[in-house]
Amino acid sequence: MKSAGIAALKTHLSRYLEQVKSGQEIIITERGVPVAKLVPLSSEVRRESRRERLARAGLLQLGRGRVRASLLKPPRGPQAAGRGVLEALLAERRDAR
Repeated sequence: MKSAGIAALKTHLSRYLEQVKSGQEIIITERGVPVAKLVPLSSEVRRESRRERLARAGLLQLGRGRVRASLLKPPRGPQAAGRGVLEALLAERRDAR
């Protein structure tokens, strides 16, 4: 098991995270005293989606069934919602050049 001081961890965090992803455990030390441990997550926790984590925490209620087809299509008509916003954005981009 490897150990790393807080300063080294801050400097080389990406390197240490790669080691943890490959299965190693790293003890974090502060002035030589162990204070924390970095361990890899189990494969089932890593695969869990953000949606599932939010639902488990009670912050999101998962829907039941399928989304109505009418909600997947953009609105029809001459004044489609958002059209004016898109035109304004495109005009702003043209003016900035």
